[in-house]
Amino acid sequence: MATPAPEAPQLARLAALIADETRAACLLALLDGRAWTAGELARHAGVAASTLSEHLSKLVAGGLLAEERQGRHRYVRLADARVAQLVEDLAAQVSPSAVVRPRNLRESSAGSAMARGRTCYDHLAGRLGIAVTDALTARGLLRQDTGFALTDAGLGWFDSAGIRLDRTGRRPLARACLDWTERRPHLAGAAGAALCRHALDAGWCVRIGSERAVKVTPSGERALQELLGVEAAVLR
Repeated sequence: MATPAPEAPQLARLAALIADETRAACLLALLDGRAWTAGELARHAGVAASTLSEHLSKLVAGGLLAEERQGRHRYVRLADARVAQLVEDLAAQVSPSAVVRPRNLRESSAGSAMARGRTCYDHLAGRLGIAVTDALTARGLLRQDTGFALTDAGLGWFDSAGIRLDRTGRRPLARACLDWTERRPHLAGAAGAALCRHALDAGWCVRIGSERAVKVTPSGERALQELLGVEAAVLR
């Protein structure tokens, strides 16, 4: 009889951790890259605080979440970028026809905002992320033909734009992340994170609502037009 792969038990345990609607909702919410309190996540998931606490303990024990305590508050966040990539990749596999239709105008507006522009852990996603990725590619700053890679011109563009790239870590400079609303890859990795951080710090984008949605500001529209030739109409 064939011997099961040694990774099979661990893979099964990981899948079981995610295979719960409440825990999945928490993981998706935490893709905004911020730390949430247990109370905030309980309200978001629509469950009692005691129930949510049990779920969080399982996710922390399973290595998917990291936990911090400040006074009486318990904060949790995704353990690292690899967990964020796993969650986003899994979300991208959901068929559009399987997504529940919005029940009211508020849900419809929130969904539209998320599709227009959002953060995916620490990089830009939605139509905004795709527009930036396409512009970088069209200008020869990013290559997609053999996997995502910044060109020499791309490295120079980041320097000239005043966006500092961390080239010392083990994280790849550029990585493709499949966008779950656009069904196309957007820029992730150290370059994606640096661009997103700069966009928020420079006021090109602002967070809206209580989830991951972001909106491009008038100054952001001007900057993206000047630096990458992105038309404002694409960002609205």
